[in-house]
Amino acid sequence: MRIIKPQVLIESYVDGDYILKRIELAGRTSYKSEDKITPESAKDFVKMIHDYGHLSVIEHQSVTVRIICDRGVSHEIVRHRLASYTQESTRYCNYTKGKFGSEITVIEPCFWSQDDEKYQIWKQTIEQIEASYNKLIELGAAPQEARSILPNSLKTEIVMTMNLREWHHFFTLRTSKAAHPQMREVAIPLLKEFKKLIPVVFDDIDVE
Repeated sequence: MRIIKPQVLIESYVDGDYILKRIELAGRTSYKSEDKITPESAKDFVKMIHDYGHLSVIEHQSVTVRIICDRGVSHEIVRHRLASYTQESTRYCNYTKGKFGSEITVIEPCFWSQDDEKYQIWKQTIEQIEASYNKLIELGAAPQEARSILPNSLKTEIVMTMNLREWHHFFTLRTSKAAHPQMREVAIPLLKEFKKLIPVVFDDIDVE
């Protein structure tokens, strides 16, 4: 059994200035004010439409991200409907094979320290699940059958593509204090990257 922490990776090439320029070009269609475009005008224009709540314009740009998290978090992620997803499949992945290290990989719970009795109970349970999964495969069960006992803590990889408006909605919900701690564990670092890469669009989302 391998225990890891979650990770996020932006897979798109993100040029924030280019993205703002493309949003401006699309947005100015409404006003037929393309003649007002200058090398420096995009940031102010996007801020203006953002402040007015004209967020449909930012839907013209999208970003693809790879998230390594547990299955429980991934179930929450895919509830965001205006997106495209490709996820590691427990139907086809046989974790007893060498390319998986002949073991299951799980995400460490961020809410318990390793010396906490609750953490030790979690770890013992995962170890028992791994042993039972391996035994089922040994007895001839297909991965899609043996997966029925795999835990929410199982590591998964999910590649997701969303337009910027949906990313804005995602971060608004998933970085709030009401979100699950393990969801915030991936959403907050990702939001920080988006804020650095794409000015203006995500500046209004404050993490508590």
